[in-house]
Amino acid sequence: MCGRYAATKDPAKLIEEFDAIDLTEGHARADHNVAPTKNVVTVVQRHPRDGEGHVLEDEPAERSLRMMKWGLVPFWAKDPSVGSRMINTRAETAAEKPAFRRALVSRRCLVPADGWFEWRRTGKEKEPFYMTEPDGSSIAFGGIWESWRPKDDDNAAPLITFSIITTDASGQLTDVHHRMPLIVPRSHWDGWLDPDRDDVTDLLVPTPDDIVASLELRPISTRVNNVRNNGPELLERVEPAQEGALFDAPKS
Repeated sequence: MCGRYAATKDPAKLIEEFDAIDLTEGHARADHNVAPTKNVVTVVQRHPRDGEGHVLEDEPAERSLRMMKWGLVPFWAKDPSVGSRMINTRAETAAEKPAFRRALVSRRCLVPADGWFEWRRTGKEKEPFYMTEPDGSSIAFGGIWESWRPKDDDNAAPLITFSIITTDASGQLTDVHHRMPLIVPRSHWDGWLDPDRDDVTDLLVPTPDDIVASLELRPISTRVNNVRNNGPELLERVEPAQEGALFDAPKS
C-alpha cells in the first residue's frame, strides 16, 4: 500500500521534470510527511475548455500541475468523508469497482513524489523505511482522480480528489511490505495521462524490475510515525541501533 510519502520539490522543478504548466495557484508546499486528506501537487493532461466550460476536444490536451486532496471521493458519493477510506486503489480490481472504474478510464493522473514510506513488521515491532531514487529524480505514482459536488448545491466549488494505484511488491521491496505504489516509468507518462485513451490494460502492469532495483531502501527514524512531524530529518538514514542510542543517551 501507500499511506505516506514525501513531496518536497517546488513547482518550478516539477514543471521542468514533467513538461507541464503550473496551475497550483501558489498553494504548493514542500511536505516531508504527506498523509491522507492533505492537498498536494498532481499532474494531469486535459483538453482546454471554452468560456462556457465546454471541452474543446479538437484542441491538443495540456499537461499541468494541479492541487488535489488525497483520498478519492466518487462523483456519486453522498458524503465526501468516504475519501479517507479510498487513498489507494488496487490495480487488480480498479477496472471493476464502481468507485474507481470511471476515473480509471478518463481521469488518470501522476503523483510526483521524492519517495514513499513503508513499515516492515518484525514480531511486534514495525521498522520504517523510505524508498527513494538515489539520484533525487521524482517518482511518478499512477493515480486516478474525481470531481465531486454536493447534490444540493450546483454552484459549490468542486472538490478534486485522487487515489494512488497500488500493486504487488516485487524485487527488493518484498522485504519491507507486500504492496507498493504503481510507479509509472517516464516512457509511459504520455499514455497514462492521455485523456482520450480509455484502454489502460497495458499500463496497469507491474513496475519494471529495473526501476525497483534502482531504489534505495533507507531505514529512517520512527519520528515519521507521527504525521505531525514534518521536516528533512525524517528522510535521513537512521540505523535501528543508532536511533536506540539517540533515545537512550543521557540528557545534559
